Amino acid sequence: MTIAAKRILFTVQGEGRGHLTQAITVQNILLEAGYEICGVLVGTSSVRKLPAFFYEKIKAPITKFESPNFVSDSKRKSIKLLPSIIFNLKLMPVFMKNMRMVDNKIKELKPDLVINFYDPLIGMYFGFYNPKVKLICIAHQYIFHHPEFRFPEKSFFFKKLSLKVFTSLTAARAYKKLALSMYPLPHIEKDNIYVIPPLLRRDVYDTPVTEGKYILVYLLNPGYTDEIIEWHKKFPETVLHCFTDKEGIDNEWKYDDTLTFHQINDQKFLRLMADCEAFSCTAGFESVCEALYFGKPVLMVPVEGHIEQYSNARDAARTGAGIYDDHFNLEQLLEYLPSHKTDPEIFRKWAAETGPTLIHHIEALN
Repeated sequence: MTIAAKRILFTVQGEGRGHLTQAITVQNILLEAGYEICGVLVGTSSVRKLPAFFYEKIKAPITKFESPNFVSDSKRKSIKLLPSIIFNLKLMPVFMKNMRMVDNKIKELKPDLVINFYDPLIGMYFGFYNPKVKLICIAHQYIFHHPEFRFPEKSFFFKKLSLKVFTSLTAARAYKKLALSMYPLPHIEKDNIYVIPPLLRRDVYDTPVTEGKYILVYLLNPGYTDEIIEWHKKFPETVLHCFTDKEGIDNEWKYDDTLTFHQINDQKFLRLMADCEAFSCTAGFESVCEALYFGKPVLMVPVEGHIEQYSNARDAARTGAGIYDDHFNLEQLLEYLPSHKTDPEIFRKWAAETGPTLIHHIEALN
């Protein structure tokens, strides 16, 4: 059944890789279903640049704006919560100006629907301006408001509360919060929470799985590169490929014969993921889901002070994705390999429902 084309505006948090690739996946699903993406607004910060793959894959004009973000320590490894709050409060005049820009864009583009991929300034905008256009929010983080989600026993009250408040901020006045999950859970309609499968890129389904003899590493924060180098010095016989957005790496940096650092590149990353023996990352949702699809064992190392990643790592380990640690002790991953027995078909069947489920939730707004 064909539908009348509807104009949709995307708003995306530019932190990390996950929200960006999710936006690309949703774009492709919607374009095939006859919708139009009229624009993309991306919240950025001064410490990260928007990856080239996003410009290449998005088929709509991109507008960047400064949005609330976290402050890292001097080594760019851990999240500092109180300094983050103070930093963002000082930038409130900038954020107010950017909300006016968003309002002008919505008036200019006249979208029928806004889909927000976890950008907090967009939630602030809908809270302050209450525009007539409908809002749907998509992110894994909305699962943290689900009563059946199991937070780790050791989850600090203030950090957990801050995560829930921040997540609520991104979805002010949302008609639906589509919570991406590694496994099915019932919807919580009274809270507008609807659980859907992960938004894996189309290329994931088309990439053949092979069995290479190296470990692939993805670092959200470039400060972890020193930790990887120190481990590598102890175990130089293990081949490592490491993706990072560390400054000074234009394409790749071959540290020696068995350690190579790569600048973030979605196609290269996917090829190396499908071929690796095992994978390690900073407990981001998107990368772990890709590893689950490929059946690759994972060592998850949450960013220090990042309660979201701390919870992701424990949740993913319960699903059989792999193990977690406070540091990139990759020898633990090598020791774990013989005991990794997760059946990827279970996850693949769940992931295959993403497209029809997403279209159903959008068409239900009509």
